[in-house]
Amino acid sequence: MLPATAHPRDTASTARLKGNREGADARGGVLCQRTMILIVEDNEMNRDVLARQLTRRGHAVRTAADGRQGLAVARDLAPDVILLDLGLPDIDGWECARRLKADPATRDIPIIALTAHAMVGDRQKALDAGCDEFDTKPIDLISLLEKVTRLLARTQRPHDGTDERHTAAGG
Repeated sequence: MLPATAHPRDTASTARLKGNREGADARGGVLCQRTMILIVEDNEMNRDVLARQLTRRGHAVRTAADGRQGLAVARDLAPDVILLDLGLPDIDGWECARRLKADPATRDIPIIALTAHAMVGDRQKALDAGCDEFDTKPIDLISLLEKVTRLLARTQRPHDGTDERHTAAGG
């Protein structure tokens, strides 16, 4: 996570942090704003493989191993999108989605539900819990990235030099 003193939009400090939102050139100048994706997945191999694939495609990625950690990281980080496994051991993905959407600090963050055990009705159940999209494992990365792009396009606000969501989340 970012140090408490570093604001995600503070380019002088965050351009030097590993896994930050901003790509930097060799001189430390900021080149582009990267999409911050939070992966909440209890299976370490799935989490690491997906994180590496997304990082290679230019996204900043943070991970959480369970629902409680995912809720805390989402509040602290205010990612651009959350990839949420539904089959989490402590707080399942459906409950995690409900809590994220009930929290003013995280309610506007798009959530894509992920599951390896898609049963009839799981998609609708995930959408009813507050997820914005649904995908099954194994993940088709191209399809997942298209969903991320569509969700981000729907939630984009005109950029005025500030990011209210990050300011409101305290960091």
